[in-house]
Amino acid sequence: MRSLYFLVVGILLGVTLFKSEAASWFRIFEMFHFESFHMYGIIGTAVGLGVIVVQIIKRKKLKGYNGNPITFADKEKRKYSYILGGIFFGLGWALAGACPGPMFTLLGSGYLSLIIVILSGIAGTFVYGLLRDKLPH
Repeated sequence: MRSLYFLVVGILLGVTLFKSEAASWFRIFEMFHFESFHMYGIIGTAVGLGVIVVQIIKRKKLKGYNGNPITFADKEKRKYSYILGGIFFGLGWALAGACPGPMFTLLGSGYLSLIIVILSGIAGTFVYGLLRDKLPH
């Protein structure tokens, strides 16, 4: 039953991404050229809502779907690795025209060329997993 719940939430997320044009290559192109506020508004709303929801979870000590308490681990203060990772993420986003969430939305919408982007992302994640121990963290 939980799998059905997650499937329905995923479908609703995909429909929302598509209808809000957050998965639109043209909207992403406009964002990276600073020609439109549309995507910044969506991202800003998501970040703001995320901050509020995390604070509610922490203050009310809410539990997850499996009954375990939801905890947030503090991140290490390694600003250079976050900056470098953000640059790579942004470059990939700009080159592909989609970040990971909208990639699947676009594929579900019939843009079959996204298969190449998704497979490339999986390959990059696999290579990172192989090299993780050898990289400076």
